[in-house]
Amino acid sequence: MGLLSLFCVGEEHSSPISLDSSETIFSVLTALNSCGYDQDLTISDVTRSNVRAEVQRVLRDSEEAEAARSALCEFYQAQTPDRNTNRSLSPYISLALYMDGPPHFAPRIKEEDLPPDAGAITAFGTLLEKFYEKAGLHSIWERHRNDYAAAMNRYHEPLAKMVFDTEIYLKQPSSQYLGRRFTIYLDFMGSPNETDARNYGSDYYVIVFPAPNTPSGVPAKAALKMDQIRHTFLHYELDPLADKHYSGIKRLEPLLQSVKRAPLEESFKTDISLLVTECLVRAIEIRTSGTKQEADEAMRAQAVDDAVKQGYILTKYFYDAVVGFEKDPAGIHDAYSGLLEGVDVKKEEKVASEVQFASKTSPELVQLSRPEERRILFAAEKRLAAGDAKGAQELAQQALDKKIGDQGRALFILAEVAVANKNRDGAQDNFQRAIEASKDPKVVGWSHVYLGRILDMKEDREGAVQEYRAALNAGGGLPEIKAAAERGLEQAYEPPAKPQ
Repeated sequence: MGLLSLFCVGEEHSSPISLDSSETIFSVLTALNSCGYDQDLTISDVTRSNVRAEVQRVLRDSEEAEAARSALCEFYQAQTPDRNTNRSLSPYISLALYMDGPPHFAPRIKEEDLPPDAGAITAFGTLLEKFYEKAGLHSIWERHRNDYAAAMNRYHEPLAKMVFDTEIYLKQPSSQYLGRRFTIYLDFMGSPNETDARNYGSDYYVIVFPAPNTPSGVPAKAALKMDQIRHTFLHYELDPLADKHYSGIKRLEPLLQSVKRAPLEESFKTDISLLVTECLVRAIEIRTSGTKQEADEAMRAQAVDDAVKQGYILTKYFYDAVVGFEKDPAGIHDAYSGLLEGVDVKKEEKVASEVQFASKTSPELVQLSRPEERRILFAAEKRLAAGDAKGAQELAQQALDKKIGDQGRALFILAEVAVANKNRDGAQDNFQRAIEASKDPKVVGWSHVYLGRILDMKEDREGAVQEYRAALNAGGGLPEIKAAAERGLEQAYEPPAKPQ
């Protein structure tokens, strides 16, 4: 099989691995650029500035286009206080990946199946549809199709080589797992210093914002973000193995106690399969970096030590263990159980107890979202709406205990349960905790509204007014929160009269 046949380019995706551009992602990011997203504009490919200039010309000449932009930007700015970070893009990219293509931008899956960060901004699609039409985004997209095609040509050969080399190392074809997809999208409208990668169920996505070519015309490997793409591809190859070896992974759970002090993201401290896979991914990345020269070996040893100090405590074990794997003809699929069985839990606990963990770690590249976990909070809300406060409480508490989904949303449901049970103090405490824990403007806005109502019932009008104002600041872009907060500012809340 030749290198160029390992994955698909463009719209015909018969291979599970594809490289593509997306008019939907382009439309979402172009809209955000028109609303003040300027991160690293000066070092971006000239295509980004050209597209922005074309949009601005349309806005100057069309009142309807400007009105559509204003409505869309009001929503975006209310949802996103800090607009010049990659974090501000993340929920919109999540939504774009699961939207119908233009000219309509409705989610193509149920809301409860959307990534958690996208569920809070589904109203953006309606606003985008109007902006897309009035600003003529399709025409602008068509004018720059050749730019995107040229970018894909730059990536084609290095991507094919990365896939080929990784499959050779693992001794495992990427077609091993049916129904799984690995997609790289290129788009010029984001920061070339950033890469966005995520796993939703069986789908793996990497969104890359291409940097301009170097003066020689040959893009450097770092500029292409090949390391980040390979990191995600290793997850695509290795994540299913952890799912298939439940008992072997479960045996290692005591090691989670050893990383409580580490600066890891919380998911790695509570899910042993995530921690094990990340350690194995990092070990393979380090093993296959550099050359066999002594200086490179010293560099690799330092990289292993750095990974362990960040909390990935099995990186050293896997780094040593895969030496045997490299010499064995068996592929990773057959060797995986042996790698797990070789872990001496007591020994690794002792080694970890002596580690001086770093004060912080870089965030993991691949965002994980498991559909079955996302549904827990939706199920809790449905039970509460049906009058089953006890069932809703159990599910929301389960989400909190297992750190599933938006913890603020789980606390909000517990607060609503307390309201249903007439536990005013419990409701007040959980609404306050929800505000601290959540970044969802809907959760934060409604929490402030309910706190205002509770304070009104306690005859603390001054405190209630502060909460209603905070609700406007947090969720004023959502009409129902804005209306409720303004009513609270106009007059003190009084609970509905009981029926006679």
